[in-house]
Amino acid sequence: MSNLIYDKKTVEDAIDKIVKRTMRMDMTWDWPCGVGYYGICQAFEATGNEEYLQLVKDRVDEYIELGLPNWTVNTCAMGHTMLTLYEHTKDEKYLDIAKSKIDYLENEALRFGDNVLQHTVSVNNDFPEQCWADTLFMAAFFLLRAGVMLNDQKLIDDALNQYYWHFKYLQDPDSGLFYHGYNNITKDHMSGFYWGRANAWAAYTMSMVGHILPEAYLYPKFIDIVGSLNEQLSSIKLLQTENGLWRTILDDEDSYEEISASCGIAAAMINKGNPLHIKYINKATKGILENISEDGRVLNVSGGTAVMKDREGYRGISRDWIQGWGQGLALAYLGGLLSYDKVRNDGAL
Repeated sequence: MSNLIYDKKTVEDAIDKIVKRTMRMDMTWDWPCGVGYYGICQAFEATGNEEYLQLVKDRVDEYIELGLPNWTVNTCAMGHTMLTLYEHTKDEKYLDIAKSKIDYLENEALRFGDNVLQHTVSVNNDFPEQCWADTLFMAAFFLLRAGVMLNDQKLIDDALNQYYWHFKYLQDPDSGLFYHGYNNITKDHMSGFYWGRANAWAAYTMSMVGHILPEAYLYPKFIDIVGSLNEQLSSIKLLQTENGLWRTILDDEDSYEEISASCGIAAAMINKGNPLHIKYINKATKGILENISEDGRVLNVSGGTAVMKDREGYRGISRDWIQGWGQGLALAYLGGLLSYDKVRNDGAL
């Protein structure tokens, strides 16, 4: 028995509302859409509801007909949906798009240092030699999934290298928490805050590696990923609020509680499968469900956030609007609840 406390019908109803509300959003082919539709795909996997996959397929086919954008690190987030659609339909057009994203990341995307992907949000050189935690979801996690699906060792190795250097650059060895970004030119973390959603990107994507990569324990960098995640979760659990949530700056009591970060962090705890995290997961479930509106909007999700200059910059980011990443991470969390009994405990790892 998992000892998780939730009502299955309540969770399934919340998933259905979020999926339907997400599909009403006019998101273009970029990272909000990529995270949102990743969440719908996770909802499909957790519930078996074929309607969810069909909704995404129909929208993706519409996008393809309208024409796709140039690739950036952020637009590669839609690669997750392409892999899921190919896996379940075997339609090569989805795999071809995924492969074009892979080709961009492997051969065109800007890199620095030990082949670390520079975070890009447009076709311009937005943030020279900057490493952001966001890249772990948009690119590294995608490359890992693709490498396993295609049995491509080069992609797997590159993905694990991205994980390794991102936590080397971004994780504070003393606290275990992740900074938002790292500037390789100035050799610093810029404003140097433990941004909540950055920690969610890191925790969630690291927690997925052992579930995706066959015989993961044979990869030395996987052992480092496990160590990084263990350190992070052992610290981050202590920063959970009384409402079961986490703040937009994790260690700042004057920062607001932020739901996308809370969902990603709690979903990582589900994936980790450590029974000592169950009480934190149960507390998060209550707080997250209380932030889902009757029409399926995930509330109190901060807007798109660059590495802000100061504490007030993070505190001032609006949380008034529906966001694709909030919808998607909530679905990843709620789907994880339904799938928890299938999660294997990684034991010593």
